[in-house]
Amino acid sequence: MKTQFGTFGGQFVPPPVLAALAEVEVAFNEAMADPAFIAEYQEILKQYVGRANPLYFARNLTEKLGGAKIYFKREDLNHTGAHKINNTIGQILLAKRMGKKRVIAETGAGQHGVATATAAALFGMECEIYQGTIDMERQRLNVFRMEMLGAKVTGVSQGTATLVDAVDYAIGQWIERIDDTFYLLGSAVGPHPYPTIVRTFQKVIGEEARAQILQQENRLPDVVIACVGGGSNAIGLYQGFLDDLEVKIIGVEAAGKGLETKDHAATMMLGRTGVIHGMRTRVVLEDDDTISPVYSISAGLDYPGIGPEHAYLQETGRVEYVAATDEEAVDALYELSRTEGIIPAIETAHAVAEAIRIAPTMRQDQIIVVNLSGRGDKDVEAIYAYQNGRKQH
Repeated sequence: MKTQFGTFGGQFVPPPVLAALAEVEVAFNEAMADPAFIAEYQEILKQYVGRANPLYFARNLTEKLGGAKIYFKREDLNHTGAHKINNTIGQILLAKRMGKKRVIAETGAGQHGVATATAAALFGMECEIYQGTIDMERQRLNVFRMEMLGAKVTGVSQGTATLVDAVDYAIGQWIERIDDTFYLLGSAVGPHPYPTIVRTFQKVIGEEARAQILQQENRLPDVVIACVGGGSNAIGLYQGFLDDLEVKIIGVEAAGKGLETKDHAATMMLGRTGVIHGMRTRVVLEDDDTISPVYSISAGLDYPGIGPEHAYLQETGRVEYVAATDEEAVDALYELSRTEGIIPAIETAHAVAEAIRIAPTMRQDQIIVVNLSGRGDKDVEAIYAYQNGRKQH
């Protein structure tokens, strides 16, 4: 089977899904060659999403750490509060072009679900979101937001009742109504062409960040950092810098309660090559090659696989993948909140933790760009519970 990223990618799916994927790929390629489609997409990003968002110099945090300059790409300022809307607008325009009347999606932290429900409301489409029941509990605010926007939110209680199971369930539902339904996949994962589609609609992050840092500093950054679960915000940022070999690129995944424990979601650091959700990639596996139940305080990083392009970028050595624990992420969230007045999503806080770790080891004339992939409103309850738990121990 042909793969798209070295030995990673492919289409490991049943025949009915292969036919649907072929239809999506043809429509996507035609759309990318259509200037009217591109113009409509870009206009909605500008007028509705609020792009371009700033590349913000975090002066207070930089001065406190005493090392490299830290810049944040402010995806948290997008409409709906995260990078996810870039992709949902692009894919819903594609669904509309294909004549689909209904969209479905999976969600973990709920930001992709909210962004999908938002785009469906904008274009008057029926919308159903699948979310693990554990994620529904820890992201109750986002569940209500999706329902306010007119989407039906269906809980998935099978397996670990988290993102991995929501994806499984969404694919199964797509097969049942493949004629009138478009599966709006939220991360750079899944069978071809979805990783390429998501990367294409998220590369605006990296393109903007590259142009902005050149304008503000008249040079490229030394390091760019993004958190990695499935990997869409990261792959979007990376597109602006992959060809600039002097720029170090870092992806930060979830170490959970520690890499020495079973309670982590460190796919790149501790996973092996396997197949999950229609793609060959890195997967956290048990000794018998079954998929491990992974853990993170972050519902958006709580995933046992990763996008196949990330697996390829690790294999080729272009991107370094590290991990941050729950504790490190929560501490970074508080640090950014109290020094800059920005409450980041707990997913994003994993990337912030790495910036905080390495900035003091770098020179003051060096530059770090961090993708601030989302805002932390949705995480306030979870962080409150976590902090109370820490105080009791």
